[in-house]
Amino acid sequence: MNRFAFLALVILVSSCSIGRRDLPTEPPPLVDMEEPLERRAEPDDEAQRVGLATGSFTGVRAADRAASLDAMLEAGDGVRVAGIVENSPADMAGLAEDDVILEARTGGVPHALHWPSDWRALELAAPPGSTISLVVDRAGVERNVDLVTVRRVHPPDRVAVERFREESKVGVVVRTATEVEARAAGLGPGAGAVIVGLARGSPWRKAGIVFGDLVTAVDGAPVRHPVVLVDAIRDAKDDARLVLTLARDGATRDVTVGLARRAGELREFSVPFVFDYSYDRGRSETSILLGLYKHTSTRAAWRTRLLWLIEFGGGEADRLEEEGS
Repeated sequence: MNRFAFLALVILVSSCSIGRRDLPTEPPPLVDMEEPLERRAEPDDEAQRVGLATGSFTGVRAADRAASLDAMLEAGDGVRVAGIVENSPADMAGLAEDDVILEARTGGVPHALHWPSDWRALELAAPPGSTISLVVDRAGVERNVDLVTVRRVHPPDRVAVERFREESKVGVVVRTATEVEARAAGLGPGAGAVIVGLARGSPWRKAGIVFGDLVTAVDGAPVRHPVVLVDAIRDAKDDARLVLTLARDGATRDVTVGLARRAGELREFSVPFVFDYSYDRGRSETSILLGLYKHTSTRAAWRTRLLWLIEFGGGEADRLEEEGS
């Protein structure tokens, strides 16, 4: 092969590679995900919230030990101290910001701590004047601290809800419950997972799950944060069935739900130098003989090019067809 033929071959191969993209590392968003507009806003239940029993006050502002979803799943037990109220019981006990409270006991009874809802549930359950014995980690050094609660005079600040998506096995969007919703279901503030989005093809729809359902437990484990539910879905096998405990209209029920998996589709087909086809999220492109004929279409429009020079196209008009036309 002489140098000119080799150069021509390189050009041809290179031209066939133009427009090629790396393989995606994440699946595309579900096209049939339904998130009703009325479910996007946080419930207007502030008047009810400020009327709830306030419980005890410690002065600890508890937070997750990690910021990202994956880190939340991997983090060990304990809650991080995100802030301390000045002159509060926590301040007088010597707690400081970024301490990690590993253990808590009241009257010798241990309380599990992993999510901020666990700490808020402890504050609500402990009467004013209770002593909470803590094991605290500060920069890798553990210490024992006794904290004495006092009566809470004012409700705590409202915490904005968070939303979490799962689009691989179920097709669901959940948010944290408001304090009113959580406490009505017997959960600590911040616990529970409210269904606010469902794919039209989700297996949970067939099981009777509806928007507004509050998931309080999965396979018997309390949902102390929406991540607990998302984690259970991620870890479940494709043929597994989960038992969800739901709170709906003041009643509790168990529902057994299945899982699904992503459907596959042909994205690309190519015969070098002759034919090339690709499809991605409603856009298709067909090229023949290195672009001698090229046709591109989306859901709204199309374009065809011939001989690299002649080009024409069309699409949906800005009006409906007349009846009977």
